[in-house]
Amino acid sequence: MDITSSDSELSSEIWEGGNKPLNASYGKLMMWFFLVSDALTFSGFIVSYGFSRFKNIDSWPIADEVFTHFPFLHGIDAPMYYVALMTFILIFSSVTMVLAVDAGHHMKKNKVAFYMFLTIIGGAVFVGSQAWEWKNFIKGEYGALETKGGQILQFVDGSSGERVALASFASSINSERTTHNKNTGIWFQNESSLPTFSLDEVKDGFLKNPKLLIRGEKVNEKGEKIVLSREESTLKIEDAVNVVEGANLIHNEYGNRLFANFFFFITGFHGFHVFSGVVINIIIFFNVIIGTYEKRGHYEMVEKVGLYWHFVDLVWVFVFTFFYLV
Repeated sequence: MDITSSDSELSSEIWEGGNKPLNASYGKLMMWFFLVSDALTFSGFIVSYGFSRFKNIDSWPIADEVFTHFPFLHGIDAPMYYVALMTFILIFSSVTMVLAVDAGHHMKKNKVAFYMFLTIIGGAVFVGSQAWEWKNFIKGEYGALETKGGQILQFVDGSSGERVALASFASSINSERTTHNKNTGIWFQNESSLPTFSLDEVKDGFLKNPKLLIRGEKVNEKGEKIVLSREESTLKIEDAVNVVEGANLIHNEYGNRLFANFFFFITGFHGFHVFSGVVINIIIFFNVIIGTYEKRGHYEMVEKVGLYWHFVDLVWVFVFTFFYLV
């Protein structure tokens, strides 16, 4: 009896797939290993976000008040509408990827190319939309003041309760203003650029407008930001030390700075995955066009990149749920 042949038969019985464990090729197995490890990475990020939010639950920004922009609809309050549209586009691109994989199983080259093209368009639109969201988040809309302790003071109309932008009430005071740097800045503070208004201009404009009130970071039992009385607001504004416009890793006009840190890191990391997927899909698309997979006799590469694309779509569902909705 041939020992080598016996060992081969035994191995085949153990794996029940011969040289393909679980009846999957080496490439598919390696893709699954990568996706599992990447899923653990994203899980760690989301869990960290959850712990930080829970610890600062009373000062966490309200997503409906942060993501209110919609392209070409300036000044119209559309909370979460564009984020929902981005999510729909990405999920729809996952559907077109399924259709591309199915067409590959039936060896239909033209349909594979068509659905791959739609998937690329959907991914590119999503990445562009995410960059647009970043731009608005960084630029800001209303502006706020920051106290020495890092608390954010926002301004609202006392009669309507609506947010008020600094530009609508700040005074114009002629004074020399210079950007802080390591050599001349107060306490060696760095500034990338000067805010539109100085602290004195904002304070002076506030005192001249008795209808204005200050809203802090804290929320009440209904999940609404607590608005101070006029007397309390007048006392609180004296604690302000900086004018904040938009958000970055140090300052955040929307509230707790950790919110901005997690927003940039988690959505940026996911956006990098989507961008990478778009690049890979473009490469696969051109390979389909020139008939590379027709010559191989299968479209397994389309299926493998499809696994990756479904993964980034699924991750976004979790990011969208925990970051924007909950």
